[in-house]
Amino acid sequence: MQDFILSTSSTADLPKSYVEEHGLNYLKFSLIISDEQYPDDFADAMPAGVFYNRLRNGEMSRTSMINTSTFEENFRGFLDAGKSILHIEFSSALSGSYENAAAVARKLNPEYQDRGVRVVVIDSLCASLGQGLIVDYARRMRDEGKSLDEIAAWVEANKLKLIHWFTVNDLDFLRRGGRVSGFSAFLGGMLKIKPVMDVDNLGRLIPLYKVRGRKKAIKTLFEKMVADIDHPEGQQVFISHGDCIEDAEKLADMVREKWPSVNVMINYVGAVIGSHSGPGTLALFYIGKKRT
Repeated sequence: MQDFILSTSSTADLPKSYVEEHGLNYLKFSLIISDEQYPDDFADAMPAGVFYNRLRNGEMSRTSMINTSTFEENFRGFLDAGKSILHIEFSSALSGSYENAAAVARKLNPEYQDRGVRVVVIDSLCASLGQGLIVDYARRMRDEGKSLDEIAAWVEANKLKLIHWFTVNDLDFLRRGGRVSGFSAFLGGMLKIKPVMDVDNLGRLIPLYKVRGRKKAIKTLFEKMVADIDHPEGQQVFISHGDCIEDAEKLADMVREKWPSVNVMINYVGAVIGSHSGPGTLALFYIGKKRT
């Protein structure tokens, strides 16, 4: 048995089967769509296809981060059971959830100091399966018997090598979130412009390239990976998609053809991130030399 709990939030977009198999503590953001509240969880109540079709049909989705009371109740349960916690959270540049978790850790750690347990909270500076991939590296180190401190140090030293490249199918979702102007979104739709974006060293979503057409956007994601992946042999690569599995499989095939030893996992972009990126989002995550 490990003497600590590995914890993250639902913005890591990891499959439910993965979370359960590896015993992760998985706290969920929430969303409100047409005045109905749901957890960030593609369960029977709202499968991924249903969620994305609702967005396609014009429904609006608002999201809500994890509050301090939820973090405190969850963390106390493990601390009271004698377990320390390593919590890897969604980028602080995209949500206040990290600061909420960190504030709870600052409150609880003095209280539990004499019991020899604590909470360590890390700002992943990652999003979606980028966050999920850094958690996967931490999980593998945990399974190898590494300590909480060893894993936390590795994550802090390597999180900015976790590369995110993604594109979206409809600029209007980014416009709603303030990522592009209304005029740019309109013009992009008219000209079939697809942005290629990354996550920078501050954990922000940054549009870097504009390409014309979906095929070119997918090819650009792959070309960026070829240019900056670090030691690809045997790497774990994650691909997330906003209900566009054919595009995700096409991208995965390109990766596997180039590097047959690479392991590729595909999953949906979760509802919270998908609310802001929209249907047709396609994202690629791996360890590279450095972020752009």
